[in-house]
This record gives sequence, structure tokens and C-alpha cells, in this order.
Amino acid sequence: MTSSIYISIAFVLGVCLGRFSPIPTELLSQTLTTYVLYALIFTVGITVGANMEVWRAVKAIHVRIVLIPLSIIAGTFAGCAAVSPLLRTISLSEALAVGAGFGYYSLSSVLIAQIDGEALGTIALVSNLMREVITLLLAPLLVRLFGKLAPIAAGGATAMDTTLPVISRFSGKEYTVYAIFSGVALTFLVPMLVQLFLT
Repeated sequence: MTSSIYISIAFVLGVCLGRFSPIPTELLSQTLTTYVLYALIFTVGITVGANMEVWRAVKAIHVRIVLIPLSIIAGTFAGCAAVSPLLRTISLSEALAVGAGFGYYSLSSVLIAQIDGEALGTIALVSNLMREVITLLLAPLLVRLFGKLAPIAAGGATAMDTTLPVISRFSGKEYTVYAIFSGVALTFLVPMLVQLFLT
């Protein structure tokens, strides 16, 4: 929860700085954003590769574990498609690209801003950040209403890190491996799916 608050504060400060202060043009260049994006994807790759829990989970658990991230993808895209007609300025493909962030706001928002512009990138940042915050706040209610896999689905990509403590607490420690595997699988798919929907 604390990290979400820090991210929100940093975002608001960035908006205020961009709106009310002169910014050096070097900081606004697309080239710099591209290099930051490459660095971010590189560190995501290191995180996924170094996470031994995932590799153990793949070996130890039946292949049906793959159904968890696949169900999250299907549910997320179904929700985006259902809401898309209500959004006048956002096309279906743009709504699906925002949903393809799966809660990974830092990576998806930079990618989307790079491909489609800052407006959609900001929408991706806010909506994916909200996904994380909702999971953190409503995990016990989600478990009670929808079952122990619900916080993993709600957390999306964040189930492997920031929302993992609440998932472990309210779903049970035995669901930690499912959460980590699902979070890593979704994180791996974010760059590919975002680019697929926007290009």
C-alpha cells in the first residue's frame, strides 16, 4: 500500500512539474523515454529469470496452473470489451491495450505513452494503479465473495510482488506459488500484448 501511495505522489508531482515549471527539452525527448523503457524491460527480465519460486512451481504443480493467468487474461479483456462502448474517445484496441497492463502500471504506461501518446499512457497508469490499490484494500472481501483465487485475479501482474502479502494472508500461504506463477506469466506478456493491440 505504501508503494502505491509513493507512486501516486510521484505522478502528481510530475504532472505539477510538467504543468507549472519549464522542463529541459532533453527530458521530454522520445529517445530518453525509449532508453528508460528498454532499461525497465531489462530489469523485468532479470526479475523473472531470478525468481526460483516460479521455476519450482512449474516443475512441482500440474500444468493446470497455466489456467490461472489464462483466465485472468480472458476476464480482463472481456471487461475491457464490455466497457469500451461507454468510452467515447477510446477505441476497443486502446481499451484492450490499457487492460493488457494487468496492473503493471510502470511498464504498461511507459509502453503505451511511447506508442500511442501521453494521454492514453496516463489512463493506463491510473487504471492499472487502481487495480493494485483495489486488490490491496479489498482482498478479504474478494476471498469471501469469489473464492481464494480472486485476489490473484484482481492483482494481475502485481500478484508476484506488491499484492503478494495480502494474497498470502487472506487466500492462504498455499496460494503464494499460484500468485507468483500467474504474476510472472502476466508480466512477461505485458509488452507483447500492449504492442499487439496498439500496432
